[in-house]
Amino acid sequence: MNYFAHPTAVIDEKVDIGDSTKIWHFSHIMSNSKIGIGCNIGQNVVVSPHVNLGNNVKVQNNVSIYSGVTCENDVFLGPSMVFTNILNPRSAIIRRDSYVKTLVKKGASIGANATIICGNTIGDYALIGAGAVVTKSVKPYALLVGNPAKQIGWVSEFGHRLEFKDGKAQCPESLENYELIENNIKVIK
Repeated sequence: MNYFAHPTAVIDEKVDIGDSTKIWHFSHIMSNSKIGIGCNIGQNVVVSPHVNLGNNVKVQNNVSIYSGVTCENDVFLGPSMVFTNILNPRSAIIRRDSYVKTLVKKGASIGANATIICGNTIGDYALIGAGAVVTKSVKPYALLVGNPAKQIGWVSEFGHRLEFKDGKAQCPESLENYELIENNIKVIK
C-alpha cells in the first residue's frame, strides 16, 4: 500500500489507488473505482463504483462522486459540491442502468456547493463559482457563476480572470498569452 488511508476510511475490494494519495476521515472508496497518483480525498467523501479520478485530483470534504463521473488530472472539487447521475430520479424506480456520464477535464475547478447536472462536460481549466448550478457543458477556460450558471468571463490555467484587449490577454502570474477566437480560447505558448 503506497497511499495513506485514515483508520476510519472504508476502502472496498477491487479499487485502484495511486501512490502518494491521501484518504481522510470517514471517506468511502467503493469497488471498481480508480484514483490516480497524488490525489487528496477529504473527510466524508464517497467515491462510487466506476468513478475514475486522474492524478493530483483534490476532493474537499463532503463530496459524493457518483458512478458515471470521470475527473481528469489536476481537477479541484470544492467542499460540498454535488454531482448528479440521473436526469429524472424517482425513489420507486431503479435506474442503475441509466446513469448519465459527466466529464471534468484537466485542470478544471468546481467551487464549494456547486451542482453539476449529469451529462455535461466541464472544459479544461474552467472555473465554476461557489454555489453555481451547471446545466450545460462548459467551454475550456470559461468562468461560470449563478443559478443556472452563466459564463461571465475567462480564466487562465492559473485561475486568474483574463482581461482581453483586441482579442488578446495575458495571465498576470504565469505570463502565458491567450487569444479569443470566435468565442473560444487559444493558448499561445
